[in-house]
Amino acid sequence: MSTTITPSKTNPKPIPAIQTSSALSDFLQETGALTRRLFIQLQRRPSTLIAGIVQPIMWLVLFGALFQNAPQGLFGTDVSYGQFLGAGVIVFTAFGGALNAGLPVMFDREFGFLNRLLVAPLASRFSIVMASAIFITILSLIQTVAIVTVSALLGAGLPNAPGLGLVGLIVLLLVLGVTALSLGLSFSLPGHIELIAVIFVTNLPLLFASTALVPLSFMPTWLQWIATLNPLSYAIEPIRYVYLHSDWSLSSVVMHAPWGSVTLGASLLLLLSFDVVALVLIQPKLRRSLA
Repeated sequence: MSTTITPSKTNPKPIPAIQTSSALSDFLQETGALTRRLFIQLQRRPSTLIAGIVQPIMWLVLFGALFQNAPQGLFGTDVSYGQFLGAGVIVFTAFGGALNAGLPVMFDREFGFLNRLLVAPLASRFSIVMASAIFITILSLIQTVAIVTVSALLGAGLPNAPGLGLVGLIVLLLVLGVTALSLGLSFSLPGHIELIAVIFVTNLPLLFASTALVPLSFMPTWLQWIATLNPLSYAIEPIRYVYLHSDWSLSSVVMHAPWGSVTLGASLLLLLSFDVVALVLIQPKLRRSLA
């Protein structure tokens, strides 16, 4: 007698739910990993950070000594040249560091590492440039803290707590715009030789065509107009004013340009506008290069 065996009906195993992270968390994770890679490189070659701190300190000491016998009142009432110079050194150091922001990306291009990143399953390829921007911003803040500390030890004094916060904000605004332009150049120029050439050609002219070393009133009229078109001047003068005046406000006049007076609030607005223009200019190039 044959019997028919019917398979028992068993409940199918439940399919585990696939846990997917949000696009934002993936972007933050990728940006953090790429930023950590840059800091590992810095740890292996710390000379970049050391030179970035030693050079502005040398500027403070040597230029301060060079003009220490300047006539009283030459740079303002009861203002020493060391106090006058501090703001210029802070801004120019941050500017120089931000101008070099495109070099790591350029070297990644030339060594082929960027191509590996572009074919990797990244949530967003903009994490590549975001990591460079974060890295340069942190380095600029470290340099700023070192310069502020040394200048205070040399007798330049310190702003009040809100003033220190404002100094940090101004440095961030300047670094953001210059870093954006440098990253745009790193994708536009054929190699690091061309990028370094642009950095060298841009660096000193923008320094001397600003109020970093001398007040605006010392310049000939044509240079005053150029200096008032230079974004560095709109970062230097607010920091200098905050150092010298504890009762500052957004309506305080920080610079007397040939075309009129510039307030602290207007300087911040101009720096913000500079950032917006820089970011808008590099967007098409970044989209094509990271596509």
